[in-house]
Formats: sequence, structure tokens, C-alpha cells
Amino acid sequence: MQIDLPVIWAAIISFGVLVYVVLDGFDLGVGMLFPLFSQRRDRDIMIASIGPIWDGNETWLVLCGAALYAAFPLAYATLLPAAYLPIVLMLTGLIFRGVAFEIRGKASKTRHLWDLAFSCGSAVATFSQGLILGSLLHGIKVIDGRFAGSPFDWFSPFGMFCGLGLMVTYCTLACGWLIFKASGDLQLRMFVMMRRLVLLLVGAIVVVSLWTVSGQPHVAARWFAPANIPYVMPVPVLVAVLAWAILSSLRNRFERAPFLLTLGIVLLGYVGLIISIFPNIVPPSLTIWAASSPPVSQRFTLIGLAIILPIIIGYSCLAYWVFRGKVEEGEIAQH
Repeated sequence: MQIDLPVIWAAIISFGVLVYVVLDGFDLGVGMLFPLFSQRRDRDIMIASIGPIWDGNETWLVLCGAALYAAFPLAYATLLPAAYLPIVLMLTGLIFRGVAFEIRGKASKTRHLWDLAFSCGSAVATFSQGLILGSLLHGIKVIDGRFAGSPFDWFSPFGMFCGLGLMVTYCTLACGWLIFKASGDLQLRMFVMMRRLVLLLVGAIVVVSLWTVSGQPHVAARWFAPANIPYVMPVPVLVAVLAWAILSSLRNRFERAPFLLTLGIVLLGYVGLIISIFPNIVPPSLTIWAASSPPVSQRFTLIGLAIILPIIIGYSCLAYWVFRGKVEEGEIAQH
């Protein structure tokens, strides 16, 4: 039996991107929520809730970048010039956030500046990721296997809206995470805030979906072809069901359900993205087979990944298990 290596690598990278969005999404969201809370104790709880895990979450971004370069070098060489500035802005934001995270706990007079750097770095990184997503959904111009568009094609109303939509998504995840990790007044405020964010999130999903199908006929054909409807329509229906379930769980003051149900919406949104672009890795024309590296290269790197990936999954799971439960007083004192 012949193994389709490009499909295997596409599945691995898709899994890595999803895990990154889920894990780094909520801690970027915590940074964006920071300016809404002026009390030092509230901010220290928010920081302590992600302190032991935030840097490990970014491992998945590095893994996905390396895997894309190894398995699909043509896609890597196309995406980089198409979204060069958003990628640089994203990395700059992540650097600012990381530095601010470490320094703010030791600063006294300049703590407010590092808090600002932490929040701005989180917002810039998230918005930049949304711009990259918008570029993919809008389509990247490729001729003869090379990027043939403008270096500012990513700068569009659709891309900007995707950036704002991703910010709402990450903030919603952060609210669910803090409901689970915090207690008292901060938790109560998160219950209230998350109700509004869930409605904004559903609205953003609807707008992006309609905008995409109206501007991309091939995507619309995939979603609305009579033969495909029984397979793809459960996605929007389940999004509506999960949104209702989140609002219900917030009314009943459930602590874990809001975060887990929001993860479900993120997963469905990701499934919708894959439905819209697969088998293209650079929409609308560059497929995973056309962009893949030679089979011998993919086999060799797959052996290395088979060793590294279980280690990454293992220590990630261990970190979340060790630091499970509510934020304790000792953790708050350290921040």
C-alpha cells in the first residue's frame, strides 16, 4: 500500500496549528484583557494562571513553521513573501509579550509600562495572525509556483476584519480559561464579560463565513453543492448549538463548561477553514502535492517528528496536569 506522505504531513501541520491556536490563544487573550482590569491583584491572578505554561504553548508555533519548511518548501516560500510584514509583526509582538512577562514581576516603578507591553504585544501578535488567516481565505496569487502578488495584498478590509475576529476569539477563550482558574470577583466579572464576547464571536464567524463565500465562488460551490450539504451543514448548526450551550453554562455559573465549549467552536471554525481550502495549502491554486518536498525528505523528517512529537505532547500534558486547579496564593505572590 502506497502512503500519501503529503496528506500525512498536511494532517500533522493542521493538528499543530489547531493545538497552537487553542493553547496560545487563551494566553494571548489574557494579555488583551489586561487593560480592562486595573487592580494589581486581578492582574497578578491573570498572569499566574498562564505563568507555568505560556512559553510551552509557543513550542507548537515553532514546530509548525519547521514542519512547513521541511514538508512543503514551496508553500513556505510562497507564504513568507505574501505575508512578510504580518509575520514580522507577529514575532515582534510575541517577543515583546515574552520579555514583558518575565520583567514585570521584578519591576516596580516601570511595572505599568511592562503591563502595557504585555498587552500590546498580545494584541499585535493576535491581529497579525488574523491578517495571515485573511490572506489565506482571500487567496494568494501564485504563477508558476511563485508568489506573484503585491507584498501588501494582506492589507484589505477582509484581512482587518479577520484580525479583529481572531482577537475576539482569543479573548473569549481567555474568559473561559479565567472562569476555570480564578475565583471571587474576578471570576464573576469574567462570567459577565464572556456573555458579550460569545455573541461577538458568533457574529464574527457569520460575517467571515458570508464574506468568504460571497468573494470566493469555488468556496461557495464547495459549501452549497447539493451533494456536499449533508456533510458540511452540521458545522454551522453545531456552532449555533455550542453558542447556546455556552450562554446557558454562563447563566448556571458552570466553571469548566464555558472554556470547553468555546474550544468546540474554535474546532468547528477550523474544520470550516479546512473544508474551504483543502487540498490547497496556499489557496486558491497551490495544492499539498504540488508544494511538497521530495518523498525521501518527507520520510526522513517524519522519522524525526515521530520522536519529537510525543515528547512535546508529553511535557505539555504534564505541565497542565501539574498546574491544574485554581490559582493559589503562592502563585499570585510570585507575580
